[in-house]
Amino acid sequence: MSIILTHTYFLFEDEKEQSIMRPYAPLGLLYISSYLNENKVENHLYDSTFYSKADQLRFIEEKQPKAIAIYANLMTKINVIELVKILNTDETYGFPKIILGGPDITYNLENYLNTGVDFLIIGEGEQTTLELYQAIVNDEDYSEIHGIAYLDNGEVKKTPPRMRMKSLKELPLPNRAAIPIDKYLETWKTHHGQSSMTVSTQRGCPYTCKWCSTAVYGQSYRRRPPDLVAAELKMLKDTYNPDAIWFVDDVFSVSYKWIEKFHEEVIKQDAIIPFECITRAERLNDHILQLLKEAGCFRIWIGAESGSQKIIDAMDRRVDVNVVKEAIQKTNELGIETGTFIMVGYPGEDEQDIKETIDYLKAANPTHFTITVAYPIKGTSLYNEIEDKITVQPDWDTSTDREIDFTRTYSRKFYDFAVRRIVNEVNYSKEIRKGKERSFVKSFKLKTKAVLAQTGMKLYK
Repeated sequence: MSIILTHTYFLFEDEKEQSIMRPYAPLGLLYISSYLNENKVENHLYDSTFYSKADQLRFIEEKQPKAIAIYANLMTKINVIELVKILNTDETYGFPKIILGGPDITYNLENYLNTGVDFLIIGEGEQTTLELYQAIVNDEDYSEIHGIAYLDNGEVKKTPPRMRMKSLKELPLPNRAAIPIDKYLETWKTHHGQSSMTVSTQRGCPYTCKWCSTAVYGQSYRRRPPDLVAAELKMLKDTYNPDAIWFVDDVFSVSYKWIEKFHEEVIKQDAIIPFECITRAERLNDHILQLLKEAGCFRIWIGAESGSQKIIDAMDRRVDVNVVKEAIQKTNELGIETGTFIMVGYPGEDEQDIKETIDYLKAANPTHFTITVAYPIKGTSLYNEIEDKITVQPDWDTSTDREIDFTRTYSRKFYDFAVRRIVNEVNYSKEIRKGKERSFVKSFKLKTKAVLAQTGMKLYK
């Protein structure tokens, strides 16, 4: 008897990702696999990233698992539902018990259970998956297992929440050997000239940004000891020799004490690998920036979300836009690349806020920036605030939260044009900074696109 751990992300179905080609391994599943291995539970991890739906089904048919645990998120929900239907209707696969987990589960219990799923895992998955699978195999009562949901005579039953793992020292290293790591490294190398891998050092986030989901790890802060993280980096360096590491943590420098110890350990263990991370501006200072650089940091993503203090306050970001700007500038001066995230179309955002965001990006001058139009994720404060203002609510099982729209200051089209204006105006500013080295043709095109986008904004205002 065994359990299959899988997800339903297929790289070659995703046109946008194929243009980017920056795939990363499914760390959550790798952690669960290692935890099951540690507890002598036979498990098979099927990473669907580089394969097809047909490949995945052939694997399930071959293994005939007693249970199958599937990771679900906004991107993969539709594929997850499709797989659940197949497993529930085709005897070829042995009718395994179907378990779902992931960030999209917590606030959509009834919807997911009504697709034919047997159990949902709410929150962290390692301990719950182990207990639930043991109950399934031994045909034991599962109603006392904390952190699950299921249907009982058509009614949703939700057990008490599972207490979060207090010490992340208990976590074994992710079972990277279970997936085709070489395919990830080769894909990165082919498309970007260098390979990259992911590492997680913390769970939870202590901050309260209204648009952010904390459905899995909660609003907490738990961290792996710095010496163990350094040891993992040393292992990756010796085993896979990646060119870079992406730390997936929400706020990498939240603890100065942890950063100081991490810096000490990576040097002591000869574990330095160039890395990038995400953090908040107020959790950076000259000392921490220097330590990060010496530890191998080559890029820091510093969240802002807007250049308008009004919108930052509406998001409950609890940071001064000028502090963010100065943090980006200081990081640039130290020779570390910077990145920042921008969100437009947030409730209450008007044309003046867009202008302030453009001015902020020009002045801060991050090396990279990404922009999205705000969308509400169920379970977040943002969703609760705009729920009665939703204007577009597609069928749940054939859409994602990204497709939900609500009453904004202006139409959605306005903000689509605002994205184009911001991108082109800021990139035009970057060209101008180059002085004599700039391309006049490129500058002209960027400026023209910015003007056209501004015209579009006026049309849809």
